[in-house]
Formats: sequence, structure tokens, C-alpha cells
Amino acid sequence: MDGETRIETAARWTHEDVNALMAAPFAELVFRAAEVHREQFNPNEVQASRLLSIKTGGCPEDCGYCSQSAKFDTGLKASKLMESETVLAEARRAKVEGASRFCMGAAWRSPKDRDMAELCEMVGEVKALGLETCMTLGMLSDSQAEQLSQAGLDYYNHNIDTSPEYYGRMVSTRTFQDRIDTLERVRQSGMKVCCGGIVGMGEEPEDRAGFLLALANMTPPPESVPINSLMPIEGTPLGESEPIPAIEFARLIAVARILMPSSYVRLSAGRENMSAEAQALCFLAGANSIFVGDELLTTNNPGQDKDTALFEQLGVRLV
Repeated sequence: MDGETRIETAARWTHEDVNALMAAPFAELVFRAAEVHREQFNPNEVQASRLLSIKTGGCPEDCGYCSQSAKFDTGLKASKLMESETVLAEARRAKVEGASRFCMGAAWRSPKDRDMAELCEMVGEVKALGLETCMTLGMLSDSQAEQLSQAGLDYYNHNIDTSPEYYGRMVSTRTFQDRIDTLERVRQSGMKVCCGGIVGMGEEPEDRAGFLLALANMTPPPESVPINSLMPIEGTPLGESEPIPAIEFARLIAVARILMPSSYVRLSAGRENMSAEAQALCFLAGANSIFVGDELLTTNNPGQDKDTALFEQLGVRLV
């Protein structure tokens, strides 16, 4: 797509706005975020999504955080696209275990047109179970976005990863604008947008602010905003990265909630390395969605037993 991005042309928030929120006293920031959260959602409910890798590894992209890139030696073996029957069995299990949304991810730069019919079949079969559906397949053409929309896909995930300014240091095989173009195709097709990113990749605080600003100034903002804490993977360029402090991560959740009041803010990858107290702080700050299950694509997740114990302590219900 030609021309300026939506991020540049629909500025409802400014850098000054976001920087002021990021610099606010923590207690005041979390209190404001909690107020905003309560205006839009039940604070004692958290949406449960399940994420399944339907095609793992072998991706030609060079995203510096990703174990699935063919450019890095992480020991991960590439696999072919799962058969629909296998995906459907996993979706049934996810529903039985309490998930209301089922997300399917494939390690591609872009899906092949020859795979679209099977992907659309997966969408229809999962929806027939009464689950919301989401896919992340890489960049889409206009035709591919339209096919997924016609199949009934509820959400399409395509993360911007980080701020526009820092993006080129994490990925060189596609541009930030490429990401925006796919998101615009998703919008035009009628699907909802799931878009977030990752923190703890060596970025500066201003990049975290720029990342949230870019999301908030989309028109409209993404309905679903996954915020990931980097899970360092040996063999990737970011394999020895240090996580950001728990309070700083909760601050990002709070700012995201204030900037995007009606969005689901998902506490995504990285929960495996967070204490119960750190997670509770994030829910207090406005996070209201998680991935359930013991695995996220290729990294670990807390699993049902730990989540059940945590949410019983908090008096929170998964929906």
C-alpha cells in the first residue's frame, strides 16, 4: 500500500502523553488504569485463549527473538502444516479446559495460496465448536485476507513487535510498513485485529513508549493487544537478554490499558518466568486476557494447575 501509515495520520495520542503516563507515580498510574478497566470490563474476569503452532519452524524471516527462524541454530525442527483433524482435536481439548478463543499460528513469511483452502476449513471447524478464532500466518495479500474473513475468522494476529524506530534492529527481512500494510488488509476485510509486541529486547524506555503509542493511534486500536515479555532462546541473537523488572512491565500494562480502554490487553509470553505476585500486579493494572495451556508455540507457559491456583487466590474467573 502506498502513502503514509495509519499510525502517522491518526494521532489521537502524542509522545508527550505517553511519556507523562510512563513517568507517573506507580500507585497513581495503576489506580487510573484500574478505573479505566472497570469502566469497560469486569475486573474479576480474565479471557482465556489457547495458542497452537499449526506449522512450526523453517521461517525465512530473521526476527532476532524467534526460535522458528531458519537463520538461527536453536535446535528446533521444522514441521509441515498440521492436518485439520489434528487441529480440531486440539481445539476440542482447549474448550474442555476452559479456553474461549483458539489461536492458530504458522511460521511463515506469508501463507501459500495452495494452503488457503485448508486454513479456511480449520477456521470453520473450530468456530463450529463455539470458540472464537484467531490466526497468525505472516503477511497477507488482499485475497488471502478476504478468504479468511469469508471463512469466519474472528481475529488476525500480526504484531508490530516494537516501536517503529527500534524495529529495524530486530528484523531486517521485512519493514515496519509491511506489518502495517497487512494490518490494513485485515481491517478492510472485516476481521478484528490482534496486535501487540515484545519488551525486553534491549530497547530503551522511549521505545516501549513508542510501541504503545503506535498501537493506540491505530484507527481503531487493536481489539486484542498481546504484550509479551521476551523469553530468551539460546541460538537467537537475543538469547542472553535480561527481562525487564516486574514493576516496569506492570507499568506498561497500565499505560496500555489507559491508551486502549476497550481492548483486551493480554499478558502473553513470559508468564512462565513471572511470580504470582508479578502477574497479580499486571491484572490489577488492567490485563484481562491470558494464554492458557502449558506451551506457547515453542516456549513454556504456566499450565492449568498453576493458573487455577493463581486465579483461586485472586478470586478471578477465566472466561
